[in-house]
Amino acid sequence: MFGTNSCNRGAFLEATREAREERAAERRRDEAAVKVQAVVRGWLVRCSLDKKIREKFDELFGGEAASLETLPPALDVFHEVTHFIKIFKLEKDVKRFEVFTRYLLASMDSEHLQLSYVSCGMNKELTLHWIHHMKDVLFIACKVLESLQAEISSENRLISLYLHLLLTFTATNTWKIVRSPNFEPLRPALNKLTENIMGDLVCRGLYTTLNHVLVRGLCRGKAALRGPAITTILTLALRPLVAAQYSDKLLSLITIHTLSVPTLVHHLVTLAPEALQMLRSNELFERVVEFVQTEQNLRIVFNTLEGSYALCLLANLVHLAYEEREASLPKLAFPKLNFVVKRLLEKCGEYVTTKQSSLTQWHPVLGWFSRPLDQHLNESLALVKSQLQLLWSGSVIRVMFSSLSNLVIDQELPTHDPNNTSGFTASSTTSSFANLSSMTPSNLLKKALERKLSSSSTGGSLRGGGSRKLGSPAVATVAMVCSMYHTAITTLSQLRMDILTGLCYKSEMVGQLWQVLLSLGPLCGLKSFLDLLSVSTKATAPEFHMLVLFCDATTHLVTVLDDLEMYEQQRPFTLPDYSTMAAFLNSFTYKIISNGLVDIRNVQNSALFLSVHTLLMLLYKRNSRRSYVPDTHWLIKEVRVSTFMADLERNKKTAQVLMQKMPHIIPHTERVLLFRKHVNNEKLVLGLTDAACATPHSTLITVHRSRLVEDGYRQLASLSPRSLKGMIRVRFINEQGLDEAGIDQDGVFKEFLEETLKRVFDPSLNLFRLTSEERLYPSPTSSMTENHLLLFEFTGRMLGKAVYEGIVVDCPFASFFLSQVLGEQQSALYSSIDELPSLDPELYKSMTYIKHYDGDVIELDLTFSYDEDYLGQIITHELRPGGKVVPVTNDNKIVYIHLMAHFKMHTQIKDQTKAFIRGFRSIINPEWLSLFSIPEFQRLISGDNVAVDLKDLRENTLYYGGFHDKHRVVCWLWDILERDFKEEERALFLKFVTSCSKPPLLGFTHLEPPFSIRCVEVGDDEDTGDTIGSVIRGFFAIRKRDPVNRLPTSSTCFNLLKLPNYQRKSTLRDKLRYAITSNTGFELS
Repeated sequence: MFGTNSCNRGAFLEATREAREERAAERRRDEAAVKVQAVVRGWLVRCSLDKKIREKFDELFGGEAASLETLPPALDVFHEVTHFIKIFKLEKDVKRFEVFTRYLLASMDSEHLQLSYVSCGMNKELTLHWIHHMKDVLFIACKVLESLQAEISSENRLISLYLHLLLTFTATNTWKIVRSPNFEPLRPALNKLTENIMGDLVCRGLYTTLNHVLVRGLCRGKAALRGPAITTILTLALRPLVAAQYSDKLLSLITIHTLSVPTLVHHLVTLAPEALQMLRSNELFERVVEFVQTEQNLRIVFNTLEGSYALCLLANLVHLAYEEREASLPKLAFPKLNFVVKRLLEKCGEYVTTKQSSLTQWHPVLGWFSRPLDQHLNESLALVKSQLQLLWSGSVIRVMFSSLSNLVIDQELPTHDPNNTSGFTASSTTSSFANLSSMTPSNLLKKALERKLSSSSTGGSLRGGGSRKLGSPAVATVAMVCSMYHTAITTLSQLRMDILTGLCYKSEMVGQLWQVLLSLGPLCGLKSFLDLLSVSTKATAPEFHMLVLFCDATTHLVTVLDDLEMYEQQRPFTLPDYSTMAAFLNSFTYKIISNGLVDIRNVQNSALFLSVHTLLMLLYKRNSRRSYVPDTHWLIKEVRVSTFMADLERNKKTAQVLMQKMPHIIPHTERVLLFRKHVNNEKLVLGLTDAACATPHSTLITVHRSRLVEDGYRQLASLSPRSLKGMIRVRFINEQGLDEAGIDQDGVFKEFLEETLKRVFDPSLNLFRLTSEERLYPSPTSSMTENHLLLFEFTGRMLGKAVYEGIVVDCPFASFFLSQVLGEQQSALYSSIDELPSLDPELYKSMTYIKHYDGDVIELDLTFSYDEDYLGQIITHELRPGGKVVPVTNDNKIVYIHLMAHFKMHTQIKDQTKAFIRGFRSIINPEWLSLFSIPEFQRLISGDNVAVDLKDLRENTLYYGGFHDKHRVVCWLWDILERDFKEEERALFLKFVTSCSKPPLLGFTHLEPPFSIRCVEVGDDEDTGDTIGSVIRGFFAIRKRDPVNRLPTSSTCFNLLKLPNYQRKSTLRDKLRYAITSNTGFELS
């Protein structure tokens, strides 16, 4: 019973709960329906009201305002339009707003008070309401402006319309009603009214709107905005600034939103000169430079704009500076503009560094970094570049470097303490930094200048006398300007060459800067620079930027100088200037490495080292090609060779870096010894020493005399580089097919090597050609020879083997070809035109003639092509794509001569050269060759270009067949060589016995095999060398009869002279002279 009641009670409660929830849901539905109905009814009412308002608006104007012959009363319009403005929708009402805008402009042209819309603002009851109304109207005009596209002609006209509206209601000067004398007392109040409206517009984004219109209208292939529209925009931008009396806030807005518009000033110059004049009259350039000069303001501006648009701001400032070059620029150039430009460039550089990522994009000015896509900016970057290029235009450089010109012209000696022998003046340091402290990024330079230096300095002199100190105000000023241009080169990485070209060719900056460096003391103030670097370890002081800029500019200049300009005309530097420059750079580079003033673990990260070292090596290589100083000029006197070589043996990092970066500081002989040591160490590591090579693992090849190259190539080309570096033994097969017998002095391979190289270098084989100076280079037509590239690689390996073994071969190469073997053509400073004389002196003269041609080069009727006579057929090679139809002009003639030189020395023979180098470097480590210049490399191949040292040769001579050093015939021989033979004949004698007319690099001690003399009357099997038994047997074997019919002979593969036992000295002299001049007697013993 009780269970049944409990179940009924539960069911009853559940039903009650469900009924309650149903009633609650019903109430919610009713409430929701009421709310929805209310919203709908409200929306319908608003739609109805909006429709009525729009109908009344349409009824009021009845169509286009321009079609209205009479204007409705302003008060009626105001009451109706006030409601319209409140319900304005851009997508629905833009046409109506255009009608209203035209009405407003028409009403403001009316002289009747009732018709002028401004009359509503003169009504005391409506003034505040009218002001708020006009603020909304002008704000809507701004929004409509942002939606328009200037490239569409119809919308372009609307842009002008709405700009006119903004212009009209932000100043009273166009209001006709105010021109009446009755309203003159109201002008101040009305001006305040427009200022109020203008202030509201600024707060609600007027400058953003103007920026939007300018960017979309100007940043494109062809500007869509016309001059009047641009002038109106600039007027609107300047009005709030003038009204606010050039406050920092308004200067910030106009800087960020107006002057950062890409290429703005360019378009002002070309399309709206009136607007440019407005900027001048308001001194906007001066005021913005003053404003941005403050570090805090500059940081705010840059952080708002970021990288690319900050660069556009810089470009516009530079363009304004160019336009003001005759007016305000001279007084602003230093320090204000110099500081602003430098800091903006530094900020851009920092920005690029922080934006490095895997998703980088190419920027034609700043290089690679991650940046958002901006179509308008991309389309205008070409013009932005042209604006930036004005910074290194001749007129701007002259103004910026006016302090440098004054410094050079100044003839007066500065007052200084005779007891002060340091590189700086103590009195000048404080005054210098009082003026410059606000512009230096750190106080490192100040510390350095305040430090007491102990260097003695007699001081250099300027062009009229007078010495300068590194810390003097005048030098510090020049250094700061140099620092700015150095920052430009660093930040604007893609314009580096343009900047250097401007500095070198559009001003006298480089020569003047050299005069300043000369005036800093002995060796261009070397001690002062070193002392400063010991404090400013990162070389951030402006003085180092000055040095880096000079080195970079001089490098750029010297790279393109031809021999006529450098050696004959000697401009812009004289040869003594180059000598002094090289001495300073050589010593400075050595000091900063040896004294640890640069991180020797990674010297390439030092911009100072890179610039100084690059110019140093350029001057060194130029001297190697055509000397202007003796070879000893490059040696460092304080370097003790024995100690230095010992440091290299102990792998000291400093010595290694010095040898890697400037090997010329030690004598050439020591470098050759080091090269031989590298070879011997490698042989030891590879197990290729004499003991190892004596084992059966050495390679034996068999070659026929008539097929020397073919057999050698077939058996050696397939050998690995390691095997080729080892011992190669050669068995010759004579014409009868029999094995030849040879003397085992390791000379048979030398003969094979010499004869092989002699044949492949023979021009008749068409692998190599001879220049007019009898120098070898690859033949451009070698492809007519089968497998020519494989033969070039084989030739490279054979020559590499000769150098590896220290075998001197008489094969002089053209220097341009050797430079490619050394890898110098990969250097950014390599100039094809410099090497052209070594290939074709006549072509070089022709190219130089074109370069210096005074008239219009187009008169010469040249194109970017080259006609070649190939087997009787004229083949035209284009130096650039489409070059046959591209004329050579004064603007592109430098490009033409470099392309022509590059074609002749590289393009024509690139495959042959590449194959030869591949073979040569498989034997010789390229790092070893970095020890030598091009002439030194030729000496490494062909021996020393010095007189034959007969004493050295005699001391290293071996004797066979009864001859000895005191033998009568031997004494006659040395006496004839020394007393009777001229130097040319001694060289012929050396060529006669060794096949090379030049002595070995390290003297005859290193001649392999050693030079030897044999008496031909003694047989090979009886000869045991220069011993007592040999002498006795030779005495009995030698015939007493004078062998007047026999000539001296030689075996060049063994460096062996076979000499008959002449009975008269005169016979020996005559026979020997005949033999060496007629090239007879070359045979295998």
